[in-house]
Amino acid sequence: METRKSSLSEEDIKHRYITPAIERVWPAEDIRMEVPLTAGRVNIKGNMETREPAKFADYVLYTPAGQPLAIVEAKANRRAVSYGMQQAKTYAEMLDIRFAYSSNGDAFAEYDFKTGSERELPLAAFPSPDELLARLREDGRTAAQEKLLAQPFYTAEGTYPPRYYQRVAVDRTLDAIARGKQRLLLVMATGTGKTYTAFQIIYRLRRAGLKRKILYLADRNILVDQSIEQDFRPLADVIHKVNYAKDDRTTITAYEVYFSLYQQLFGENDEERFRELFAPDFFDLVVIDECHRGSAKADSRWRRILDYFQSATQLGMTATPKETAYVSNIDYFGAPVYTYSLRQGIDDGFLAPFRVINVKLNIGDGWRPRRGQRDYFGREIEDRIYNNMDYDYRIVLEDRIREVAARITDYLRHTDRMAKTIVFCADEDAAERMRQELTRQNADMMQQYPNYVVRITGSDPYGKSQLSYFISIAAPTPVIATTSQLLSTGVDCKMVKLIALDENISSMTMFKQIIGRGTRLRYDEGKRSFVIMDFRGITRLFADPDWDGPLIEDPAYGEGGGKDTGSKDGGGKDDTDDPGEPAQKPYVRADGCRVYTIQETIAVYDTDGKLLQQENIIDYTRENILGQFGDLHAFIHEWNAAEKKQAIAAALAQKGIDLDKLKHDMQMSDVDDFDFICHIAYDQKPLTRRERADGVRRRDFLSRYSGAAREVLETLLDSYMNLGIKNIEKIDVLRMKDFQKFGKPGHIARLFHGKKGYEEAVRALEQELYKAG
Repeated sequence: METRKSSLSEEDIKHRYITPAIERVWPAEDIRMEVPLTAGRVNIKGNMETREPAKFADYVLYTPAGQPLAIVEAKANRRAVSYGMQQAKTYAEMLDIRFAYSSNGDAFAEYDFKTGSERELPLAAFPSPDELLARLREDGRTAAQEKLLAQPFYTAEGTYPPRYYQRVAVDRTLDAIARGKQRLLLVMATGTGKTYTAFQIIYRLRRAGLKRKILYLADRNILVDQSIEQDFRPLADVIHKVNYAKDDRTTITAYEVYFSLYQQLFGENDEERFRELFAPDFFDLVVIDECHRGSAKADSRWRRILDYFQSATQLGMTATPKETAYVSNIDYFGAPVYTYSLRQGIDDGFLAPFRVINVKLNIGDGWRPRRGQRDYFGREIEDRIYNNMDYDYRIVLEDRIREVAARITDYLRHTDRMAKTIVFCADEDAAERMRQELTRQNADMMQQYPNYVVRITGSDPYGKSQLSYFISIAAPTPVIATTSQLLSTGVDCKMVKLIALDENISSMTMFKQIIGRGTRLRYDEGKRSFVIMDFRGITRLFADPDWDGPLIEDPAYGEGGGKDTGSKDGGGKDDTDDPGEPAQKPYVRADGCRVYTIQETIAVYDTDGKLLQQENIIDYTRENILGQFGDLHAFIHEWNAAEKKQAIAAALAQKGIDLDKLKHDMQMSDVDDFDFICHIAYDQKPLTRRERADGVRRRDFLSRYSGAAREVLETLLDSYMNLGIKNIEKIDVLRMKDFQKFGKPGHIARLFHGKKGYEEAVRALEQELYKAG
């Protein structure tokens, strides 16, 4: 008897109807099914991070050159033909595809983004690749566009295929270049692979023969070296790093892809060395990394280089485009050809979400010295009210440094002492003072790891020599880096889990760049989120509309004469009514100003910068326990009734509460789950697992059993003391080393007259463990 079509599953509908209809006109090698688009957003709930399911497209149909051409979403036959259209359109927009289809096995519904029309097609009328390509050509696609877009991505062994947004960024850029656009802007959030994207653009341009001589400009050695050694490694044979001291115009022309610091292209007296090395028309393409900095300013050195190579196509790349009355990326490069924001990266699961710990100190809003109070050097301290804008900039408070270091150290002690941490300080001197104090407070780790804490700043050669180790996944140390601005932008800090803000930041550009140091997601290596510890109220910028809003050119741009007199990126000072730093900052010892924390709040923000929750994890846990189980009597009843105590922990995990992690953070790992819950939610005195096990022995429960069966239960009780109740409930515990002397699990069960008898003995042991008194 034939199965009714309406009763078939979605998979059956795909297999029997949709796939054959597509394969009738489409080459099988150009049909991809279950194509992953996102990784699945990582959500922070309580003290846990969990991934949402990734988004998959049922079908993505490609051209022979590997370009996605159409999306098809399938649904079960009980749904309408067009039921999956909204999903198909969403995925098509993500992939920048013109044609979206939905099918339930009866027919296809088609949506054309160009015309805005939707129509229904019989199964036998699904369009072929040639038909869809012909409709694309009606838009006037040129031969140059066809040639460029036909070039494949570099996907050799050891490299990953481009993510959907990287593919779109590359294709949009190539399409704009093919159409003759000379200045382009690409905006991609930190950690989303700007350099990899640039490599794929250059790789495909070179394959097409459209751009042969390419200059890649950056302003820091680490950015150039990272690019050459990592993403651009496949082009190693044609790459040259410009070195003015060694290069001359006759020998330098042999290469094809040139990397240079813009500083290398200028001399000590501001002479334009690039004129000596290269003719104005030497380069076909100039890529400007982190273009929000110098090249955004009309009077900058960057701009002089770009003006000299004006015949070349110029591609600016940044995570944080800058638009002020004095600086504009849009004015020079034009509107972005593609934008992939921090919000999109977190929502797609390619970037890490974050918690914010706001630390409020007793002197944050103001401290005033006593009448005639003198500093450590005997100088009288100016009588005025000092606040967070002054500390480390105009006055140094020894005890404040100690307290900031103490909060950072305490957090690491309660979480992970080896979690990579960046502490952003007011200036290089402040970074050194913080390094010294963190070294003192982490003496135990310094004894084991001499480079546990380092200062990494622009003028510190030793610190800069440690940078490659700090950003390495494999190297355990340095763990804590104190810095001023060196680590604020461009540096690929893959495993940073804590960012401490102890400098004043008024620039949204710099704020985004600093937050970007933590957004790299390394889910499998344990980097699933990160923490921002804010000592100066900087995270108020999350509430600013510019946090992740649309890129808009400042209407006042051009009226300021081109000179940026506003606050500097990373300097953080408010230049309004700024009296300037004193020639020698007063230094106040601990006995002259006591500093302590008066409030510490934990907040989670969404990708729009809106506050989702602001609560202490203990309060969060208490509220959820009470909401789940009610009063103490109800909880005890629920606990005793649970066939396996693991079910209680699993129920709390659904609320985002990891009991084991919370116990570890509170230094209560030796406390039983039952007692820990009662302590947190019902204010009961907790017992350790050893105390409960001793109670069982004191009441002589084990005398009910004899011989090897009693020995098994005694060993099980020892395992409970070490591992907890959840582990002894599992039959796998009998495979542990301590039980091997009793034989295999089946043999142990026979000591209790079978598996059922063993399970009853374990339940009896559990009941005895949780007896009152």
